[in-house]
Amino acid sequence: MGHSVLCAVQDIELERPSIIRKRGTGSVRTCRILAVLPLFALLGGCQAVLLSPSGDVALQQRNIMLISVALMLAIIIPVMALTVFFAWRYRAAAESEYDPDWHHSLPLEVVIWAIPLLIVIILGAITWMGTHLLDPYRPLNRISASQPIQTSQQAAQGRERKPLIIQVVALDWKWLFIYPEQGVASVNEVVAPVNQPIEFHITSSSVMNSLFIPALAGQIYAMPGMQTKLNAVINHAGDFDGFSANYSGEGFSGMRFRFKGLEGGGFDDWVRQAREKTEKLGREEYLVLERPSEREKPRQFGTVAPDLFDAVLNMCVDRTKMCMRDMMAMDAKGGGGKEGIHTVMALHYDKTTRRGGEPLGPRPFVTAICSPTDVYGKDGLAARAAN
Repeated sequence: MGHSVLCAVQDIELERPSIIRKRGTGSVRTCRILAVLPLFALLGGCQAVLLSPSGDVALQQRNIMLISVALMLAIIIPVMALTVFFAWRYRAAAESEYDPDWHHSLPLEVVIWAIPLLIVIILGAITWMGTHLLDPYRPLNRISASQPIQTSQQAAQGRERKPLIIQVVALDWKWLFIYPEQGVASVNEVVAPVNQPIEFHITSSSVMNSLFIPALAGQIYAMPGMQTKLNAVINHAGDFDGFSANYSGEGFSGMRFRFKGLEGGGFDDWVRQAREKTEKLGREEYLVLERPSEREKPRQFGTVAPDLFDAVLNMCVDRTKMCMRDMMAMDAKGGGGKEGIHTVMALHYDKTTRRGGEPLGPRPFVTAICSPTDVYGKDGLAARAAN
């Protein structure tokens, strides 16, 4: 008897610590959960800009996205629900009717195949229409859903609503915006009037980049030696984020700018203030500006060289370099022949020099010209040495 009592006491003694540990573990877990909950308050600072855009193009893109998601969920949700339903209904312990010889049902086959096929057709039609209507190169046909690009009176008078032209250059690691019609430029700041069509002409000075203003429209790439376009409009005044959506080096994370939509005469006031700036932007100033720098503050240039964007696009801001358009014109006519082959340094856009480094030197890259009879170009080298 005494032995049995002793064992019972020992069991109780052993169980008490485990009970205490469980209670302690629950308290710690509760404290951890309560400590994490305040972090969700930080989500209040987030902006669902893609779901609440301020430009008509971005709004149409959002609608296409929501419609596409809804149509796809029309397939996904029933499939997931039916998976759970069949697993429950035909479980081993269920008493539902089981027919092992069943193999085909025409009505069921029609439903299974017709509905997804119809949804795919609708998705294809929406994608095709959206791709053409929202083509970034396509001029806008409306300001908003309730406002056409031209009023009936303007159309009757033959007056066109010209877009605001903004030339964009992606630099390392900043953005340059040139207003050719206004004769001003800005760094890391772009301003446009509300309900005014905007036409961006976009290029890059070095590597491939991407211009993205989520509140305005979708992203579009910027590539050196090439020009892309983006037509858009801002319908609400405000200060919006813009950034690079394509990795371009160590300063990529700070490659951000502000897009401002101004009402009334706000844009004209901004242009007037920019023209009062004494800083000018010519070819020489641009060669300094394009050198790599990070997190530059917004600033304006009071005057801009009229042909600057064209020179950037053709990679000939440095006047010692041949423009790409001239190079292509020469190639179209058969090239420069043997006499011009040793002047290829003029065709080379020296990125080392652009970045502030030492030039590669005056020697051309072509050291000899080979031929079927002189495979290694030794005759050419000997002739050049003799001269």
